[in-house]
Amino acid sequence: MKHRALRSPAAAVTALALAAAAALTATVGAGSASAATVPVGLGGYTDSRPAGTVGPTNSDGAPVTPKVTARMAGQAAPTNDWWSSLIYQRYAGNPYSENLYAHPFTFKAQAAGLEVGYPTTPTITGDGRQYDYTHTRDLTLGVAGLNSPDTKVDGWSDWTVTPYWSDGAHTFSATVGHGLPYVYAHATGGAAQVTAAGTPTVFANQGNVLGITVGGHNYGLFAPTGTSWTVNGTTISAALGTKDYYSVAVLPSQADLATYRTYAYSFVTDTKVSWNYQAAAGALSTTYTATTVAQEGTQTGTLLALYPHQWQATADALTGLTYTSPRGQMKVRQGNGFTTSQSVNGVLPSLPDLGGYDRTALDAQIHQVADAPDPFNAASDTYWTGKALGRLAQLVPVADQLGDTAVRDKMLGQIKGKLQTWFKGTGSPVFAYDSTWKTLTGYPASYGTDAELNDHHFHYGYYIQAAATVARYDSAWAADSAWGGMVKLLAKDGANADRADGRFPLLRNFDPYAGHGWASGHAGFAAGNNEESSSESLNFSSALVLYGSATGDTALRDLGVYLYTTEANAVQQYWFDADHRAFPANFQHGTVGMVWGSGAAYSTWWTASPGMIHGINFLPVTSGSLYLARRKDDLAANLAELKANNGGAFTDWRDLLWEAEALTDPAAAKADWDAGNAGYTPEEGESKAHTNHWINNLAALGAPDTTVTADSPTAAVFSKSGTRTHVAHNYTTAARSVRFSDGFTLTVPARSTASERGSFPDGGTGGVSPSPTPSASASTSPSPSPSPSTSTPPQSTGNTFYLQSGGALTTAYGTGAGVDTVPSAGGTNHDGTPYQAKVYEIRNVTGTLRAGGSTDFDLYLDAGASVGLGQQARISYDLSGDGTFDRVETYRYFATDPVTGWEKYTGAAAGLQSATGTLGNLSNGTVRIEVWSAIGNAAAQLRVGATQAQGSASVVRIPFN
Repeated sequence: MKHRALRSPAAAVTALALAAAAALTATVGAGSASAATVPVGLGGYTDSRPAGTVGPTNSDGAPVTPKVTARMAGQAAPTNDWWSSLIYQRYAGNPYSENLYAHPFTFKAQAAGLEVGYPTTPTITGDGRQYDYTHTRDLTLGVAGLNSPDTKVDGWSDWTVTPYWSDGAHTFSATVGHGLPYVYAHATGGAAQVTAAGTPTVFANQGNVLGITVGGHNYGLFAPTGTSWTVNGTTISAALGTKDYYSVAVLPSQADLATYRTYAYSFVTDTKVSWNYQAAAGALSTTYTATTVAQEGTQTGTLLALYPHQWQATADALTGLTYTSPRGQMKVRQGNGFTTSQSVNGVLPSLPDLGGYDRTALDAQIHQVADAPDPFNAASDTYWTGKALGRLAQLVPVADQLGDTAVRDKMLGQIKGKLQTWFKGTGSPVFAYDSTWKTLTGYPASYGTDAELNDHHFHYGYYIQAAATVARYDSAWAADSAWGGMVKLLAKDGANADRADGRFPLLRNFDPYAGHGWASGHAGFAAGNNEESSSESLNFSSALVLYGSATGDTALRDLGVYLYTTEANAVQQYWFDADHRAFPANFQHGTVGMVWGSGAAYSTWWTASPGMIHGINFLPVTSGSLYLARRKDDLAANLAELKANNGGAFTDWRDLLWEAEALTDPAAAKADWDAGNAGYTPEEGESKAHTNHWINNLAALGAPDTTVTADSPTAAVFSKSGTRTHVAHNYTTAARSVRFSDGFTLTVPARSTASERGSFPDGGTGGVSPSPTPSASASTSPSPSPSPSTSTPPQSTGNTFYLQSGGALTTAYGTGAGVDTVPSAGGTNHDGTPYQAKVYEIRNVTGTLRAGGSTDFDLYLDAGASVGLGQQARISYDLSGDGTFDRVETYRYFATDPVTGWEKYTGAAAGLQSATGTLGNLSNGTVRIEVWSAIGNAAAQLRVGATQAQGSASVVRIPFN
C-alpha cells in the first residue's frame, strides 16, 4: 500500500519524492499497434502496454531501460532490491546510484568510483519518529584517473551486485553485498586508488596490507603481494603492475587486521540461497552459500556478517566479531556459508466454525457485501480490485460454514468473474508483459506499479489469495489449462524461484539475505529501499502456501513456506523490535510503520495516524495473519503503544486493531467488539461479517499457540485457559492424518477442515488428554455432509518434568507455586555461558529416544519493572548416569519485558543456540536444566512448584518414551 501519498524519510529525499509523484501522471510509449495476446490456459496477457499507459520511467517521465553492461544485456533485471538504483536510473541527473545499504557497509556510486561508509551512530528526527544510519563517505574506491560518465551493472547474485565503471582509459568494478565486510575490486588503466574523506590514521603498514582509521572506523586495504600502498594526504594508492585486483575490508577493531587479511584475496564471486521445507518435522532449513575464487594463494571461504534473524536461527559456529547495523548487531561467520533452521507455523484457508456468534445475524452481514449493487466498490486498478477480491474471498468459507451455499456460490462467481476479466489478455483491464524489464504489470495500475515497478507483491497477493479460495471449491477452474496458469504467472512476477526461467528475476520482491521484501522498484531514495506494509508482503507468501496446497503444486507451496516463515521472523525483529535489540535505545517507539535501508520510521506514506501506522502492518487480516501471535507479549505492547499514542483508544481501522488484539487477548477483543461493533465503518478490505467471525472464533479457540507445529503447512493450534484446539485443512481427495509436535494426531476428511477441542498442553492431567470434541467443516463445492474427525491423544510417556524449589525435577506438578531468584548478570554478557545458574536435576531416568523428537521447555519468568534483562537455559543429558554429560543443548536467551507478570520462555520459540554431543537412550541417566541471566543488571524471578490448578508450571519435556 505504498505511495498513496509520498512522505519521504528524510529531507534529502523530499524533492525527489515529489518529482516521482509528478512523474506518475506522465504518459509515454503508447502500446504497439501489433500488440498480441499471449495465451495462458483460458486467459493470457498482452505483450505490449495498452495505449496511453506508462512503463518504467525516470522522474522526468522519460522511459528508462536497465543500466547494464553488454555482458548482462537481456538478463532479467533485479528491480525491488537493495541495490536497484544502480540498474534503474530514476533521476536523469544521476547516472550512478543513490545511497546503497548493504550492511554493514553503505555505498554510493559516483564518477570516480565507489563511495564506502560504515555508519555506526544513528540520527533520530526531532519528533522521535524516525532513525537512520545514513550513508556517510569514509572512502572512495577506484583507479587513479577514473572519471566515468556512468555506472553500469556487470553482474549480480542472490545478495551481491557488481557495479562497473569505464571512461575509455580506465575500468573499475567492485563486488559488494549484504553481509560482506569486504569490497572486491578489479581495476585497469592505472594504480589502485582509495581516497579518504579526511586524513587517515595509519595503524598498520605491511607494504601491500594497510590498516587505516577514517571517521572513527577501521579499514584494511589489501593490494596484491609484491605491491605497496602509498599514503599522500587523503589519497592512498598502489601500483598494481600486471595484477588487476585489490580488496578493502571494514574491521570490527584494529586488532582484527590479521584475521581479515586471511580472506582478503578469497573473492566472493557468487551467492546462493536454497531452502528445504521439512514437513514431517514442521521445520524450514535455509542454506546461504558463498562461492569464492582465490586471486592469489589457495585460501577458500570468507567472512559473512549475519543479521539477527539469521544468527538467532543457526547452530553453526560464529566468531566473536560483530558489526553495528540498522537491524541490530550483526555477528560474523567464518567459512563459505551457513544454515538456519526455523519452526514452521502453518496458515489456514479460514478459521473453523466454533464461534459463539448469532448465525442468522452473521449471514445477514455476509449478504450486505455479496448483495451490494457493486461488491467491488467501483475499483478499477490492481490494488483496489485486489482489496475487494480479498474481502469477498474471506467471506466465502464463512458462508459455507453457515450452510448458505447460495451466497457462497454467488461470491465465488463474483470472484471468478473479476479474475477472468483481468486474466483474459485483451482490452481493459489487462496484464501486460514488459520484455525489457521482464515484468508483468496490471493496467489500470496504481501507486507506481507501472512507472516505478512498485508493490507488485502487495497487489498480486490479493489476486492469488482470492484464486486460492476459488481453488478450494473449484479445482477445475484453477487448473493450469484453465485460469490457474495466470495465477502462477502473477506469483512468478513477485517471486520467481526457477533460476532457469529468464522471464522474471529471481525473487523480485523478496530479499533472501535481509529476510523481507522491498517495495520500491527503483530504490531511488537517500534512505535506500523501503517496505511499508510487511503484512501485505506476508499476504503474498501465505497466498502461495494456500494456492500451492490447493492445486498440488508442492514447489509453489514450499516457496510460500520459505517466504512466509523467513519474513515473519524478520518482521518480528525489524518492524516490531520484539527482542528490543534492533531499534536504537533513544528511538521513541516500539514498532515502526516502514523499514528503510538506512533505518525505520514510525510513519506511513500517507498519514501520521497511529491507528494506520500500526494497522498497515496488520492488514489484510486473514488466517495467514496468525504469525502476528508468535510473540504475543510484543503484539500486546504494540497495541498498548498505539492506544497510548492515540488517546487511550482504537479509532482509525478499529476492526483491524480488534482483530490483531484477538491474537493476543481474545477476551479483550471480544469485549471491544461487543461494545463497538454497531458504530464503525469497516476498513476498505474488511467486512463486519469477517471481523465478527474472526473475533468470536478466537474468543472460543483462544490465541494461536505457536509453540506447536504440524506436519502440514495448513494447520494451526490455539490455546485457551490451558486447553489446546488443533485445526487442519486437507486439500486432497482422501482423508489424511495430521500429526502435531505435541503428540496429537488429527484425522481430516478429504477436502475439509477439521478441528479438535479439549487436549491439554504439557500433558494436562499427567499426560492423559480428555476426550476431544471433534468437528469438521467442509470445503468442497458443492458442500458434502460434514464428516466427524477422529483424533488420537498423546500417550502418557512420563517425559515431562516440573521444576521445584530446591533444584528438583519431578514427574508430577508441585504442591504450591513459589519463586526462585535468578541472579543478575551483573551488567556483563553471559550469553551462552552459565553464570550463577539455578540448577534443576532428576536422576535415574530410563527411556527410549523418540525418533524425530526434540527437547522443549516452558519457563515462566518475570523481570518486574527491570529493563534490559535476558534469561537463558541449558539442558544436559547424562545418558548412563556416569557423571559425564553426553549431550548439552544451549538455547537462545529470552528478553523479558519491564512489565510485572509472568512471561513464557519456550525452547521451541527461542531455538537452539548451540549443541554438543548426541542423544541416545537413557539408562538410569540424569537430566539437568540450568537457568541464568545472560544479560542485565537485575535479578529475575522463575516460577516453580506450581500445582495443576494454578497453571503456568515451569516444565522440561524430553524426547523419550
